[in-house]
Amino acid sequence: MTPTTLTDADFQVLARVRHFLRSFEAFSEQAARDAGVAPAQYYLLVMIRGWSADGAPSITDLAELLVLRHHSVVELVQRARAAGLVATTTDPADGRRQLVHLTPAGEQKVAVLARLHRDELRRFRGDLATMSEELR
Repeated sequence: MTPTTLTDADFQVLARVRHFLRSFEAFSEQAARDAGVAPAQYYLLVMIRGWSADGAPSITDLAELLVLRHHSVVELVQRARAAGLVATTTDPADGRRQLVHLTPAGEQKVAVLARLHRDELRRFRGDLATMSEELR
């Protein structure tokens, strides 16, 4: 078998992984809606909360993390700001850049949703480990 040859078992594992990812995405979208936010807003909030660099992320940073175009993130941030979930400030080092921060309401919303997501992922921990091993 060459490295590029996939077996039936490989395809079966890939199909299970794809099913898991889609199921988790559907769970995530419904959990966000149930919490009163659009799924894209939850993704935005978790990326802001999970930002690991110094300071707040910029619109450009968030576009990279969310794999979206800059103008799409501008619109997403505007809607989240209107909902009271985020605030923006001008970057003191570069007046052209907008930095995005969670508001207290955004912090609370992302904390509740992140707990739900973490718990859902924990339910599948064994399955994920098995699928990972089978892909080696």
